[in-house]
Amino acid sequence: MKQDIILAGVGGQGILSIAYVIDNAALADGLAFKQAEVHGMAQRGGAVQSHMRLSDGTIWSDLIPKGEADMIMSVEPLEAVRYFDFLRPDGIVITSSTPFRNIPDYPDLDKVLDAVRKAPRSVVLDSEKLAKEAGTVKAQNIVLLGAASSFLILKEASLLRTIDTLFRGRGPTVLEANLKAFELGKKAALGS
Repeated sequence: MKQDIILAGVGGQGILSIAYVIDNAALADGLAFKQAEVHGMAQRGGAVQSHMRLSDGTIWSDLIPKGEADMIMSVEPLEAVRYFDFLRPDGIVITSSTPFRNIPDYPDLDKVLDAVRKAPRSVVLDSEKLAKEAGTVKAQNIVLLGAASSFLILKEASLLRTIDTLFRGRGPTVLEANLKAFELGKKAALGS
């Protein structure tokens, strides 16, 4: 059992939090993981990506070869498209429809979303709307994690325990908003 995931987004969107939850849930489930260094965090608003590899066996490299990623999980739709050459022919893309317009010539959003939907399998959801519904727009990353949860080889209970660990110290309001964001993302993905 193995799974290769490309995490993508923009600096400040919570890619490190997604990686933390997945890494720790993998450990709780008895899986090995390797994560390539997160690139692009030098400046808020810059492109960010990381390779995550999960397995019940030995993982020899922390980098995913092109054409071998099982999943692209992106908090920004243009960033999802940027990594399509890594996706397996039967891979899945899970992304927000909410753009982060950090460049002056950001392409037409409808064209970006059309490109995403041409992936072998895709889940596109409005993470901003769902995060606001959960109680904080900052939970868009956890909305995406919830959307991906049904496609991950990880136990949902392990993901939820790690979210609890990550956010409990920030107070009950923040914790509840993130747990709700996860659930809303999961429901949205299953309904798409």
